[in-house]
This record gives sequence, C-alpha cells and structure tokens, in this order.
Amino acid sequence: MQILHVSAECYPAAKAGGLGDVVGALPKYLNKAGHNAAVIIPGYRSKWIVSQQFAHAYSGLVRIADLYVPFHVNRHVGESLGFRLFIVDVPGLFDREGVYADTNGNGYSDETERYLVFQQAVLHFIKQLEIKPDVLHCHDHHTGLIPFMVKHCPEYRELSGIATVFTIHNGEYHGSFSWNRANLLPWYDSDANGLLEWAGRINPLACGIKTCWALTTVSPGYLMELMQSSNGLEWLLRNELSKASGIINGIDAEVWDPSTDPFLKYRLGDDIADYKEANKQGLSEEFQFRHDLPLITFIGRLVMEKGADLLPEAIAKFLFEGGQASFVVLGTGEPSLKDAFLRMKEQFVSYFDTSISYNEKLSHQLYAGSDFLVMPSRVEPCGLNQLYAFRYGTVPVVRSTGGLADTVKDITQGGNGLRFDQFSVDALSSSFHRAATLYHDKQLLGGLRENIMQLDFSWETAAGKYINIYQSLID
Repeated sequence: MQILHVSAECYPAAKAGGLGDVVGALPKYLNKAGHNAAVIIPGYRSKWIVSQQFAHAYSGLVRIADLYVPFHVNRHVGESLGFRLFIVDVPGLFDREGVYADTNGNGYSDETERYLVFQQAVLHFIKQLEIKPDVLHCHDHHTGLIPFMVKHCPEYRELSGIATVFTIHNGEYHGSFSWNRANLLPWYDSDANGLLEWAGRINPLACGIKTCWALTTVSPGYLMELMQSSNGLEWLLRNELSKASGIINGIDAEVWDPSTDPFLKYRLGDDIADYKEANKQGLSEEFQFRHDLPLITFIGRLVMEKGADLLPEAIAKFLFEGGQASFVVLGTGEPSLKDAFLRMKEQFVSYFDTSISYNEKLSHQLYAGSDFLVMPSRVEPCGLNQLYAFRYGTVPVVRSTGGLADTVKDITQGGNGLRFDQFSVDALSSSFHRAATLYHDKQLLGGLRENIMQLDFSWETAAGKYINIYQSLID
C-alpha cells in the first residue's frame, strides 16, 4: 500500500509534542512491514530542517480569498529517517522556527490561513503524482479539512477515491473559525455547509470526523473520554463510533533504547541499578539536587492540560509536610508557570531544580537518571512519556485518565506504576509520599524496574492495527 501521512509535526523535523513522535515513527514501521509510507509537513525553519538537504519536487499556487499563494514542495535527501519526508515551503506563512508559537510562547495569529494553504498545497502536490497514495492519513485539526476537500471541492474531486483516515491526537483543539472567513476556503459544493459546521462555526476537527472513511484516536480510553468530554463534540463522536477505534501509540524502540542511546552519559549494561545510579549522578552537570533522595521528574509542556499547574503547590505541600524527595522539571509553556518554577528553584535549593527549555538530549538523560516520572494530566490522549519511562527503568506516577489509565496499572494491583484518580493537589502530593516509600524498598523497586523495562510498547503491534484499517478501506 501507498500511504501518505499529512501532519503539522514529524520528529525529528518539527516537534511540539506527542504528535511529532507518532508521525516520526509510525511510517518507519509501516515501511518495515512492507508498505510504502511517506510524510508531508509544513516547511518550518526548525533547526533540523535548515540543517538538512532537500530537493525540489513541485511548485504551485493556492487560492485563498482573492490571493494566489505560491508554494514549493521539497523532498528530504537521504535514507536516515526510514521514510520519505516532504515539506511544503510557503514563504511568509511557515518560514518560522516555531511550530505553533514564537520563541516567547505566543501563538501565531494566522493559524487558519497557514493550515488552509498547507492542506490545499498537499492536495495539489498529490494531484500531479504519477503514483497516488492508496491512503491519506490525516492527523489532528490542522489536516481535518482534507477528507472534506477531496469529496466536496471540484478542484480536488479527482482524489475522492483515495481512502482517508483521520486520527485525533488531541481533541482539545478544534481549529474552528468564523463563517465570516469562509472565503478563505476553496470552492466547494453548495449543499456541503453542514459538513463544515459545528456550533455555528467552521470546525476542521468536526469536519474531519464527519467526512473521513475511518476515525482513530491514540488509545481506547481516550476514545471513550472524547465521547464524554471533547469541547462540544461529544454527540458527534458518539454518532460516528461505528467507524472509530482506539489504538495505543507505540514508541520507536530504536530511538528509545537505553543500551544504545547516544544521548546518555551511561548506557545500560548488565546491571540496572548501576545504570540508573550512574545516569542520576550524570544529571549533576545540569541540575542541583540531593542524590540520596528519590528523584521525581516532570518532562513536558508547562500547560494546564498536562496538569503542570498542580505541581508547584503539590511539591511545596509534600516538602513542607517533611517529605523527602528531589524534583526536576524540564519543559516550556505558560509564562506564569515558568515564573513559579523559577521561584521554587530559589526557595527549595537542593530539593527542586528546573530547566525552562525544550531539550531532547536532556530529556533522554532524565528518563535514564530519574527514579520516578510524574504525569498529573487533566487530559492525556495516549501519553508517550510513561512508555519512555518504562523503557528506561523509571517508574511512572500518573493520573488515571486516557492512555495513562490504559497503560499504567497501580502496583497494589500487581501493576507497573503508581496511579491516582482525583485531579487535586492532595492526591498528587500523596502520590509523592508513595513514591518516596517505594524508593526505600530496594527489593521491590529493583524488581519493578526489571519488569517495566521488559514491557513491549514498540510500534510493530500498533502499526499492524493501522495496516488492518488501511486494508479494510481499500478492500
């Protein structure tokens, strides 16, 4: 099968979260299974993209309102990714370093125009291909109008026989915009307004759900949660359940391998305890913390969705109650949270430290050197961090939601981590106390580390489920 993934992110070219990890790994494993998968993303000016060599593949124009916007599609030169990567270069719209926001964390005000041009440029590119995809796999609202366009826009209707799969990685964001801006859309069938609309606005996420051939979410638990809470799309998701399925993401076992990881100061050998301790010591070059205490780490975006706003009060409560643990936070996000963590760094010297940054290398080192990884998410569609933590022998401490509930079971039930149910400071602080207690039971902790490092969350299983969906649509 010929499969083209259309996405706003793809690791290592451009990544803001888990979407980038998925789109950077799934195509590789589809190719390993004997299919032909490629990826197309916007041509940001990310550090990776500007450092790579690309060859020109196609140029064209996209009409948006009264303007015709030029674009260029370029193909990555080389075989290092395990799949073909194309980028859509649109001068003035995507020639920026950030994916969704600038270096100060401010979101771009022209998001609607950017992704309308991107989606149409992708379809123009596909139209001229001699061998067209069998499947268009679209990811999140940034690509949610593609299944609609190939069905209801005369300019792209020749592609209507291509199967479309739409995956929701994060249902919190819909990409909706006012009908006053409908002139930005390509010409479409006059009777198709209802497919574009939800709650009185043009809603790309809702449109993708309505018009795709098959719908997936990134875990079974998240599919169930979306039907109960998805910013107003609950009824729609329940209505489209017959074509929906939840597939837990995998992790790229070649990238996330503690025995070969080039980012680690000390790679896994025969002794897990030695490997963990050496990497914990290695973190001293970046952070100040007490090494005789359990190290509890948060890695990710500093936003409410991830529960990062719970951390300052929960950590302070734990420490003021006499709790004995060290904490490290790595991430970037909301300015108020950045300021809070920087104040904590001064307040809790040797017990709390932070790096307000996105740092892929440092994140690998933290997975290897930490004892626990905390994920107090309000919403977590699948979660990859807990899977990375398993792989590196770090025990996850998670809230029971979405994919976290699907993948982490509490040790009191013979499981593989620590879970708490309530989204509250008290529940999170209590979990820190549980982690500290577990840390000092060396026999239990050692056995748990050994068990979680054997868990298999590689992409082969998940890729096989996607292949079955693709094949059923083509058949």
